[in-house]
Amino acid sequence: MKTNDEFFQINRQSWNRRVESHFKSKFYDVEGFKAGKTSLNSVELEALGNVQGKSLLHLQCHFGQDTLSWAREGAIVTGVDLSDAAIDTAKSLADELNIDARFINANIYDIPKHIDEKFDIIFTSYGTICWLPDLDKWAGLIEQYLKPGGTFLIVEFHPFIQVWDYENYDKIVFPYFFQEEPFEEVTKGTYTDGGEDVEIHDIEWGHSPSETLTALINAGLSIRSFQEYPFSSYDCFPGMVEIEKGKYVVERFGQLVPHMYSIKATKE
Repeated sequence: MKTNDEFFQINRQSWNRRVESHFKSKFYDVEGFKAGKTSLNSVELEALGNVQGKSLLHLQCHFGQDTLSWAREGAIVTGVDLSDAAIDTAKSLADELNIDARFINANIYDIPKHIDEKFDIIFTSYGTICWLPDLDKWAGLIEQYLKPGGTFLIVEFHPFIQVWDYENYDKIVFPYFFQEEPFEEVTKGTYTDGGEDVEIHDIEWGHSPSETLTALINAGLSIRSFQEYPFSSYDCFPGMVEIEKGKYVVERFGQLVPHMYSIKATKE
């Protein structure tokens, strides 16, 4: 059986292979972003409100669009990601746009090797915790790096949507609850346009909202809100339709089931 370090290396390589096609895709609309368009959605913007002058740590930031969007909102930003190709691209994008931001290439669990300050806000979103085997350790790091009175926000795809066979949504192939043995899959293509020939070897762990909430509570954080949403902010799963601007649902399910959730917590 592979170790977690070996799993992380496999995922790092897969995300490195994704970066170029993601950067060029219509899905990420980098040209629109360069012209001033935010990559953030109303869910996270409304949840955090005014971030002017606040220090913000963005966990699993990919190539930094959301990190840089928070900088445009006035935050003092640091982005961290496992993929060195993503971080190199984030740094180049920040330099090109003359946006002040710090980017660190690191496994989330290795943050103590790279960062020693605390933050007003810690943020993570959309397809992040499925790459992590240990949410207790993750939550402990969030508590460690939040300032007293600081805020943590996660906006995440609901595992209900993530467990299905994406061809017909008629059978469950991914675990809803955590299992020590991760789900391993080798496929071609990614969730954006333009990446159809990218070979992806993914290692993922299922985490329910209750597991995520419990990890944060056990780490000493106070839960301020837990929300479920009958839509996705992104058209990133097969079989989705747009029901209104910026809101997508799996057509088979409509708005009858949760597509995303968010948790907002504070450190007392």
